[in-house]
Amino acid sequence: QVQLVESGGGEVQAGGSLRLSCVASGRTLSTSGMGWFRQAPGQGREFVAAIRWIDGETFYGDSVKGRCTIAGDNTKTTTYLQISSLTPEDTAHYYCAAALHYTGTYFHLENLYTMWGQGTQVTVSS
Repeated sequence: QVQLVESGGGEVQAGGSLRLSCVASGRTLSTSGMGWFRQAPGQGREFVAAIRWIDGETFYGDSVKGRCTIAGDNTKTTTYLQISSLTPEDTAHYYCAAALHYTGTYFHLENLYTMWGQGTQVTVSS
């Protein structure tokens, strides 16, 4: 099993930026990538970004493309998500997720991920 713990959430002013971290522990050698999703109240879960460990390829959701960066450390157990130019529409609960053994390009699909963290809340105030 892989356990995921997110951190870095909180309240941010519009126009600012945030940096979230996700640390994986447990059977991390089986993870092939890690992704971030977010869910605003009353809405479904939305893909934000993902990183594929085998080559470092990154994937981004349309709503954050161009102002978001996902990165991982050399141990492939920690990912960092940075989003700039925040607006109140970025307010959501942000979740980290781990994919096991998959190395394709569909990292934007929620059902690809088998392990999920509890999430961290980000609130953007205007």
